[in-house]
Amino acid sequence: MSGANLSKPMVHAASLTLLRGAALVASPWKNGGGVTREIAVAPMVTQAAAASLDTFAWRVSVADVAQAGPFSRFEGVDRTLVLLEGAGMLLDEAGSTHALTQPLDVARFAGEAAIDARLVGGATRDFNLMVRRGAARGTLEVWRENARYNLRAQTVLLYCAQGEQDVRIDGDREVQLEAGDTLRIDIPDAQRPLQIETRGAGALLAVALDMLDAPPQDITDTVSRDAVRIS
Repeated sequence: MSGANLSKPMVHAASLTLLRGAALVASPWKNGGGVTREIAVAPMVTQAAAASLDTFAWRVSVADVAQAGPFSRFEGVDRTLVLLEGAGMLLDEAGSTHALTQPLDVARFAGEAAIDARLVGGATRDFNLMVRRGAARGTLEVWRENARYNLRAQTVLLYCAQGEQDVRIDGDREVQLEAGDTLRIDIPDAQRPLQIETRGAGALLAVALDMLDAPPQDITDTVSRDAVRIS
């Protein structure tokens, strides 16, 4: 009888892509109120073409807000905003106000809600996560402490919001992030815990993303041409 293969099944390593903040392309708003720099985006499963503002499943970006005014509405989209720089914003929504007055303050609201933004004291910069309901699932955490974390997701984005951070993935691969940089991690087996260790004097925004009923994702069209593939 031939010998059986008793070796352990191969575990495919996560794919790491470094997105430098300096390489992000600024897109001015039509109303002149600011600019957006897209970090990463994924189209809905039913879309064959690249994702647009009407067809994304999830989208992550950084925006510079230069003037007060109403937010664009996105039906069926859950939004999360994090203040990065500036004195802050007050987001008025149907009798209540989301106050973003300290760096790393977080606001969560429905994309279809009528939101009117007031600037506290001049221009601001914010981090923006948008997730389309029924197409994707996403969470955002603010990591201020150096620690070891376990995440389960198809895609993880680690955005360096402050200072500098050294990130170690699965105990052996290290990446250095400066403020504005993003480490994108695509995991072949989303059920396997991704081990992340952080060291440094900065802060990270950790975004975990899953496509719902999604085939294996080709990330070629969802990252900048200036991205650095680490593995």
